[in-house]
Amino acid sequence: MEIVVKVLGPIEARDTEGRPVAVGSRRRRELLGRLVAAGRRAVPLSVLVDDLWEDPPPTAAGTVRTFVAELRRALEPDRPPRTRSHVIETVGTGYALRIPRAHVDAHRFEDALAAMRDAPSGQVASTLSEALSWWQGEPYADLDASPWLAPERTRLTELHRQAVELRARAVLDLGRGAPLIPELETFATTHPWREHAWVLLSHALYQAGRQVDALASLRGARARLLDQFALESVDSLDHLERDILQHAAHLTPTPRDEDRLRLLRRTEATGTYTRLRSMSTVARAAAVTGGTNLVLAQEQRAAAAAEAERTGDPGLTARVIAAYDVPTVWTRADDPKRSEALVATTRRTLHRLGPVAPLALRARLLATIGLEHRGTRDRWAAEAATEAEQLARDLHNPNLLVLALNARFVQSFQHPGHTDERDAIAGELIDLSTRHDLPMFEILGHLIKIQVYAARGDTEAAQRHVVAAERLATSYETPLVHVLTAAFRTMCLAERSNDPAEVAHAYRTLATDIAGTGMPGVEAGIFPLALLSLRVRHQRPAPTDPDLDWGPYRPWVQPLLDLAHGNLKAARHAAATLPTPLADHLYDSLWAVNAHTAILLQDESLATQAHHALSPLRGEIAGATTAMITFGPVNDILATLDQHLNRR
Repeated sequence: MEIVVKVLGPIEARDTEGRPVAVGSRRRRELLGRLVAAGRRAVPLSVLVDDLWEDPPPTAAGTVRTFVAELRRALEPDRPPRTRSHVIETVGTGYALRIPRAHVDAHRFEDALAAMRDAPSGQVASTLSEALSWWQGEPYADLDASPWLAPERTRLTELHRQAVELRARAVLDLGRGAPLIPELETFATTHPWREHAWVLLSHALYQAGRQVDALASLRGARARLLDQFALESVDSLDHLERDILQHAAHLTPTPRDEDRLRLLRRTEATGTYTRLRSMSTVARAAAVTGGTNLVLAQEQRAAAAAEAERTGDPGLTARVIAAYDVPTVWTRADDPKRSEALVATTRRTLHRLGPVAPLALRARLLATIGLEHRGTRDRWAAEAATEAEQLARDLHNPNLLVLALNARFVQSFQHPGHTDERDAIAGELIDLSTRHDLPMFEILGHLIKIQVYAARGDTEAAQRHVVAAERLATSYETPLVHVLTAAFRTMCLAERSNDPAEVAHAYRTLATDIAGTGMPGVEAGIFPLALLSLRVRHQRPAPTDPDLDWGPYRPWVQPLLDLAHGNLKAARHAAATLPTPLADHLYDSLWAVNAHTAILLQDESLATQAHHALSPLRGEIAGATTAMITFGPVNDILATLDQHLNRR
């Protein structure tokens, strides 16, 4: 059982599935807290005695040893008697807590804050918002004041203040300060001598259009500092006041894309073509930033295409559809119904345009079909991508060619074993984009390369493209890229780590990050599937936490869930009715799950199907095409299936 310890509030311990672990009395919790505060360093027994008792009784040392033994039993209930503890180690005459830093909320918070000090504003805002949510009150809230506790509380509280300020600065740099005003008013009033708190509050007021209040806040802060400390001038307050009076441009970043989207949605322009094409164009610009923008962008694009078709003008409809050319790196649609509606509109528009359609416009519509009709084995979708590519090459149009290559990438998943094809596509995308200044498609090329090398098990080569993608993402403000590269790093951790708890926590953190990207096609079910991949590779039963949402992958996991609950009959029935995995990024992952199911159930038919499905992927890593999860080498899975089939 893996343990998570929380001290940012009352001290508590839980397992990684969220169930509370009883650690005993206040004195035992204080001992656990004291070991947490040591940060994995050993604390001598004599120090523990002095820290736990103001006037230690003669039996104090023995009592501490008893407390340690009881804590070990609580935190490691499955540890055999008289074996070494991996949670509380004996070090010399003292003890050290060896729980990974990622499993202690205070350590996690400290590490997150340190990592964000020089990060891009969007990443800082999202990461620190999440980190601040871990605080449930004063650190070690259920402990009485003591000499060891006071400095640790002070240290953590100061880190909390720094995180509040750093996050607020990031949000202000994004131009989103107005919602922060109530929080910053409380913060500045609670900490009246922190000049930076008043600077942040005044800046937020200014972004909310309250210039008079912003200036009054600054001048009030200056008056209090003068009265209390005789400070006649404070640079940070003076500089902001001057910038407000001069309406400095940096105080109000350019309007956010989601604001532009909403404005366009409300605007009734007299020119239908201008308005609808603008809706698609702004949606394209907003989509690359992810999160709410991506969701709004996709909604806006669908609405514009549908409205354009209702005009009865296929030329207008075609140009509105073609105005949106955002790269796609994932083969599961975020909203399948919306995607299929767009594909249907695009195919009808192509038919209505007929042979008179301009070739470049026809190519864009064909590429749209190839990009949006994902995860199927429909030949017409692959043919659309191929024709779009040929037209783009004939026209010598690099902007059009990168879009068509992206469509070919999506359709390459129709048949397993096309990793070499995707490698070639990625290489051409990078080359074209570098020569013709197409940074979004250059990033796409690097992301595909990461998937290709991950599938081949070449982590070093993949890492070179991680570095390149992140460099471009920072320059062109595309925060989604950092989430995808973090997913790859988490997969690498899963491959090399022997600590399932550490990896499970890393995946839990990743799931939180993915949840904010506006990509439900990626998010749905990926975290439980990642946990399952860990369980399968460590020969443990499937996770059965009822709170896990398996999303679209539930049918393939159901036999393993039934087995974990001891229901063999239900497992066999579920295995007998398994659907065929879609032709997408998760194809080999789900066949790896099927192979595992076949072995456990001694199901020769399913084992034969799994062997046939995975054979084209010999030499690759099952699941790693996602650059997120891994079920291990395909060769190993095939060898296990061979043994099973030979025995049968």
